[in-house]
Amino acid sequence: MPHLKLFFLLISIFFTLSLAANVTYDGRSLIIDGQRKLLISASIHYPRSVPGFMWPGLVKTAKEGGVNVIETYVFWNGHELSPGNYYFGGRYDLVKYVKIVQQAGMYLILRIGPFVAAEWNFGGVPVWLHYVPGTVFRTNSEPFKYHMQKFMTLIVNMMKKEKLFASQGGPIILAQVENEYGYYEQFYGEGGKAYAMWAANMAVSQNIGVPWIMCQQYDAPDNVIDTCNSFYCDQFKPNSPNKPKMWTENWPGWFKTFGAPDPHRPPEDIAFSVARFFQKGGSLQNYYMYHGGTNFGRTAGGPFITTSYDYNAPIDEYGLARLPKWGHLKELHRALKSCEHVLLYGETINLSLGRSQEVNVYTDSSGGCAAFISNVDEKEDKIVVFQNVSYHVPAWSVSILPDCKNVIFNTAKVGSQTSRVEMLPEDLQPSLVPSNKGLKGLQWEIFVEKAGIWGVSDFVKNGFVDHINTTKDTTDYLWYTVSITVGESESFLNKTSQPVLLVESKGHALHAFVNQKLQGSASGNGSHSPFKFKCPISLKAGKNEIALLSMTVGLPTAGPFYEWVGAGLTSVKIKSSNNGILDLSTHPWTYKIGLQGEHLQIYKPEGLNSVKWLSTPEPPKQQPLTWYKVAVDPPSGDEPVGLDMVHMGKGLAWLNGEEIGRYWPRKSSIHDKCVQECNYRGKFMPDKCFTGCGEPTQRSEKQTKPDAFLKPIDEPTTKIPAFPRGKYHVPRSWFKPSGNILVIFEEKGGDPTMIRFSKRKTTGVCALVSEDHPTFELESLHKDANENNKNKATIHLKCPENTHISSVKFASYGTPTGKCGSYSQGDCHDPNSASVVEKLCLSKNDCAIELTEKNFSKDSCPSTTKKLAVEAVCS
Repeated sequence: MPHLKLFFLLISIFFTLSLAANVTYDGRSLIIDGQRKLLISASIHYPRSVPGFMWPGLVKTAKEGGVNVIETYVFWNGHELSPGNYYFGGRYDLVKYVKIVQQAGMYLILRIGPFVAAEWNFGGVPVWLHYVPGTVFRTNSEPFKYHMQKFMTLIVNMMKKEKLFASQGGPIILAQVENEYGYYEQFYGEGGKAYAMWAANMAVSQNIGVPWIMCQQYDAPDNVIDTCNSFYCDQFKPNSPNKPKMWTENWPGWFKTFGAPDPHRPPEDIAFSVARFFQKGGSLQNYYMYHGGTNFGRTAGGPFITTSYDYNAPIDEYGLARLPKWGHLKELHRALKSCEHVLLYGETINLSLGRSQEVNVYTDSSGGCAAFISNVDEKEDKIVVFQNVSYHVPAWSVSILPDCKNVIFNTAKVGSQTSRVEMLPEDLQPSLVPSNKGLKGLQWEIFVEKAGIWGVSDFVKNGFVDHINTTKDTTDYLWYTVSITVGESESFLNKTSQPVLLVESKGHALHAFVNQKLQGSASGNGSHSPFKFKCPISLKAGKNEIALLSMTVGLPTAGPFYEWVGAGLTSVKIKSSNNGILDLSTHPWTYKIGLQGEHLQIYKPEGLNSVKWLSTPEPPKQQPLTWYKVAVDPPSGDEPVGLDMVHMGKGLAWLNGEEIGRYWPRKSSIHDKCVQECNYRGKFMPDKCFTGCGEPTQRSEKQTKPDAFLKPIDEPTTKIPAFPRGKYHVPRSWFKPSGNILVIFEEKGGDPTMIRFSKRKTTGVCALVSEDHPTFELESLHKDANENNKNKATIHLKCPENTHISSVKFASYGTPTGKCGSYSQGDCHDPNSASVVEKLCLSKNDCAIELTEKNFSKDSCPSTTKKLAVEAVCS
């Protein structure tokens, strides 16, 4: 028997070693088991989605999109809740996540950091570490380095134990230490440089068997690869010719903040940036984010980062492919992969084709040839001549020719389908729990917080304390309370005038109460946290209690010495007509940390009965400091679910004890520069293509809108899709078959009867393609260029799984105009268009319609380049 055990042990070791991959690199690319790899990576952060169906589904959708690497940060403060107290369950089950990537046959980049920024609370560093004596983040600080190395080693050993590094047969081919430190290094003087080198050497000493990277680190040592993060990285060069050109963050959208409009990045520009990167010698590119997901609970940083981290990414917050962005990039990836060998093994030359036009030609010893023709002119399309052939290259675009002859992809020509995605509202349905038996309709229960000190005060102090240093981020809330006495002779008591409360705060937000009544609210914003508050208040003769609820909305995530940025009140005064200014700033203030309901955890199943709830079929409206509880059934169907909170004020939400997150339908300014259509030409910045000006953050649309629209061919603008505003993602896996407990804490007042669930559903598909669209089949490139192998432009339509095309709302071959949802026939139209499309597509999950003479009449408008536009319904 001992010999048998030894035999199986040896077999296991041999099997592991046989799967182990040797990952190295040179100045051209990563080399895995002796082969160069062109790597397309997708950022999908494990705690921003959920296990069960979502993690495997997201990885599957990424792989179907032509991605072969998944990238994620490791979120230190989600794992080390207090010194030495670790958590790796639920959304933080890192090993499970890595193994899902491995089972999908994909590689993984593990960005351990453990500082991550990422719009994540406190940049991912535990708040408790700030209060370890002598600690300064991200510099040559011994306490910081000690805890950083301890956590780094924990993660590395965890991966080693599960054999998850490529050197052990696992999927991890790269690991990252630190994050975007290069620019900030200067602010820390000599300590910054010393820390950066220490971090690199500490990481390398972990002996993980795969290379380490440091992004945005211009002085990375020789044994660590420096990488680029930006909207464009084609001009980036690593700090050594022996390191490959890698792009760890290509931002396909941008994050959102409460009270700001929604940013969008057009798919044409993203594709342009990626094609230019590989045109100029890149070998690894990562989309940050490919799926942004959700900042559940209080994990959003900023401050003021929204609960949604959708990021306008190729996969939306709910897990659905965002079309046409996802499809356009899939076609790009396919085109790039067709050039992989010659790109990574070939020699390259660069030829100018005009003032803003050039071609990079790659050739190898086997006769392979690939060319990238680019036109970086921001306004004008160009005709260029390459190898005695003329090519039309739209402005701000790249054409890919995997055989140096035929264009199979142009970044500005979007031919993939668009999806009509709607948020379908559904009323909350009462669930039959024991306390609700015999009752009809929703049975709400409420609990009202006291404004100010509940229970026993935490402490009294003359003057103000810093909010964050006091709460240590155990809660968003800190009560500042003070009492004043008003004499009976005050003129304002006769209502001839009213005293005015004047407050100054370092941030982030404030609700002011006087004698238990809400007087007003104020806040900073995503670009400036401090604010001033001025509000008339009602006082009475005698004693008056002023209770100011200070709130954080996520802690800072980055910047030099960011951990020292404070929050909370700095000045409180009352302006009175009789006595001028009463400065309360140095008076004795009584403090209370958090809310009573939080302290008793009445949002968790085990804490629900910690207070006496008041049951009512008609919950109070516009009432501040109110907890609402209701038992509901899950929404029908299996579509992703959102919680519509647009009629509420500001607060927090939970389902069955799971943290949905902060909600705040705060309006953006009508003076922000929003656009209806986005011109993809020219460099993108986050404020280039805003929508939603003057509307509440994540506002629910009165009518559902398409998720995205295709632009008509040859137009440089893209109709901007509508975000599912007002909807807060509630994962399906959080619902039980019945008896789901929804808990809401409302800070300033709203209408809970207007809370709805919404189901995110694809209800239709559209496409518009010109007959000169570059859609060569790759296999045809190896054949003689004859008539049969010429371009066959094709529309591909596909409904979601378990649905089919039930009807064709529009079809026109000729010169159709308009956009998805509003197509119309042009002067040239084949009357058989609809019947052709119906014959090919009805009752099918997917179909392909070739723009050929077999399908459509070419007789009319013979000198016109024709298009086919189709809109179909999925059921």
